[in-house]
Amino acid sequence: MLLFEIVMVAMGAVRANVLRSVLTTLGIVIGIAAVITMVALGEGAQQRVQEEINRMGTTILTIRPGQQMWGGVSRGDAQLSVEDAIALRAGSDGLLKVSPEQQSRMQVTYGRYNSNTQIMGVWPEYFEMYDHQLEAGRFFDQGEVQGRRRVAVLGYNVPETLGGTPPELLVGSTVQIRGIIFEVVGILEEKGDAAWIRPDDQIFIPQSTAQYRVMGGRDRLNSIYASTETPEELDQAFAAIDGIMRREHRIRVGEDADFNIRNSADLLETRNEANQTFALLLAGIAAISLIVGGIGIMNIMLVSVTERTREIGVRKALGATKRAIMTQFLVEALFLCTLGGLLGVAAGYGASELVTRMAEWDTSVAPEAVFTAIGFSAAVGLFFGLWPARRAAMLDPIDALRYE
Repeated sequence: MLLFEIVMVAMGAVRANVLRSVLTTLGIVIGIAAVITMVALGEGAQQRVQEEINRMGTTILTIRPGQQMWGGVSRGDAQLSVEDAIALRAGSDGLLKVSPEQQSRMQVTYGRYNSNTQIMGVWPEYFEMYDHQLEAGRFFDQGEVQGRRRVAVLGYNVPETLGGTPPELLVGSTVQIRGIIFEVVGILEEKGDAAWIRPDDQIFIPQSTAQYRVMGGRDRLNSIYASTETPEELDQAFAAIDGIMRREHRIRVGEDADFNIRNSADLLETRNEANQTFALLLAGIAAISLIVGGIGIMNIMLVSVTERTREIGVRKALGATKRAIMTQFLVEALFLCTLGGLLGVAAGYGASELVTRMAEWDTSVAPEAVFTAIGFSAAVGLFFGLWPARRAAMLDPIDALRYE
């Protein structure tokens, strides 16, 4: 019996029971669709995290206050000062760009408009670290930091909260921050959110101005940012920061540090791993339906063997070999599962698009996931179709012809 004839006979059997064939493949369709959707959600989350990493910068280290310990007892949070930032800049031999940060949420007024906005006291190096670009105006410089000048650079969304004034009109005008007049010297281009950092909604002023004119002389920093030219220098930078900070805080080698050094990219990668683990867990649960669908395929194929026992006997009596009978039933099972896989991929892609449009979640259907899903569904068909096919092939033709 030629392979083409075997395939045609198998397809004829499928067409003879269209409704049963559709219901049989339903489990495979649901399983594949669920797997594709979950993997798409995981891939979309991974791409979103990668975009956030790129926006935050891959060469930035953040130094934050830790806990002061005395005799094994915590004495509360330690403090970072401007002197620490100056020591890091001076002691790193040009390895690091450094900027301290003081921040506080304050009332900002422009004409009859006002808003509660995050005020960031930084050095000019901060804009270079995070690759900020200007929509209009300029950045403040180191001279304005040293002179404690009352100048401000507004985030992209801030003009909208201050009456929707065009950026080019805001530059050169004045706003009031906690009642103190500041000249607007620049407006940033849109940057977008990156995890907890939202520069579009912030106002940036010189750190010295923030300390002495806005925050009442408070010299305690929220954090210090340090960056290198390339990611390969991060390990060297980490060691340099640790050594300088220990020296400034008089902490001996081996003692617990009262500061933390964090790589923003590492924090986001940790979140990405958590997202992937969750997506894989959901995909694993969805894969259970594939097994259930495979069992359904095997069950229907066993029923088909029983229903067509006399037919199998006639074919064997006319010279059909065991291999031909077995191939026929394997082709049926393989066709049903592959068809279910294709329909499942289409349904999964549609579900991913629906989630993106309605829930505004990022999804991405990778070609590798599609090919893997189709291949897996074919493997399910072969695995669960093997036993019914073998059972059909092993039937004795005489007993099969006598079967009622």
